Amino acid sequence: MELIIGPRAYSTWSLRGWLVMKATGADFAVIDARYDTPEHKAALQALSPSGFVPALRVEGEVLWDTLAIAEWAAERYPQAALWPADPTARALARAVSAEMHSGFQALRTVCGTGPDHPMVGAARAETPSDPALDRDLARIVSLVRQMRGRFGAEGPWLFGVRSIADAFYTPVAARVRHFQLDLAAHGDDGAARTYMEALLAHAHFREWETDALA
Repeated sequence: MELIIGPRAYSTWSLRGWLVMKATGADFAVIDARYDTPEHKAALQALSPSGFVPALRVEGEVLWDTLAIAEWAAERYPQAALWPADPTARALARAVSAEMHSGFQALRTVCGTGPDHPMVGAARAETPSDPALDRDLARIVSLVRQMRGRFGAEGPWLFGVRSIADAFYTPVAARVRHFQLDLAAHGDDGAARTYMEALLAHAHFREWETDALA
């Protein structure tokens, strides 16, 4: 089983897929790929049908979408409890993960990651200003406050117990740190900030960051 990922310093989707796979406890190899040049993209196309990362090679198939990888992992490794056990919490965890998967375009664009804007290491960038970004951040703060308020009693994660949703929101925490985004200015009462800090403090993210900075 092999997980194809992009540069660890700034490939946010690769981080999501890798965190999900780490949470399964399964053994898997990692293939590092790049997509910065036409030559890199051509080489990646030979590994991933979509030409994007991450992609999971398993049992003669290639799964090339992060959400598909996450759902496959949850079904293949039920003992890892990658989705919440409660049906309502599980449905909402899927909803917030899907929203991150397809939404928050301003956050991705205005706070884009790349060689000059890594998601690892200390904060370096100046805080950007953009109305659409403000709306995205307000939505994220509201989402975190709602889910933590309803389901967070069992632990520090979005639904109390760590789940796929937390893997999907970890790159958000890295962007908040790198671009020095003020969540309090977008309605945070401390819950979102605390949650972001927990995501960045988790052992799996710290392992990823250490490897990226090596």
